[in-house]
Amino acid sequence: QVQLVESGGGLVQAGGSLRLSCAASTRTFSTYTMGWFRQAPGKEREFVAAISWIGTRIYYADFVKGRFTISRDNAKNTVYLQMNSLKPEDTAAYYCAADVTQTWATKDQAYEYDYWGQGTQVTVSS
Repeated sequence: QVQLVESGGGLVQAGGSLRLSCAASTRTFSTYTMGWFRQAPGKEREFVAAISWIGTRIYYADFVKGRFTISRDNAKNTVYLQMNSLKPEDTAAYYCAADVTQTWATKDQAYEYDYWGQGTQVTVSS
């Protein structure tokens, strides 16, 4: 069983930045594709970004391109989401997810992931 723990959420003004972290409790983290999703109240969970197991392939949802950056540190079993130029519409619970299949595709669908964290809340005030 893989445990994923997100941190770094909070309240920020529009235009501000936050850095989310997701720590994984596994020795095989470097073989996982990692993704970030978000879910706002009353809305479906949506894809934000994904990064392949050694970080050579990255994919973003169109609405975050140029503002968010996904990265990972396999030595620390951690994936990050740097969020800049935040907007009120970015307000949501953010979840990290792990895909253990070690196959690369865009990985933008929730069903493609095997493990999920509990989420961290990001609130952007206008």
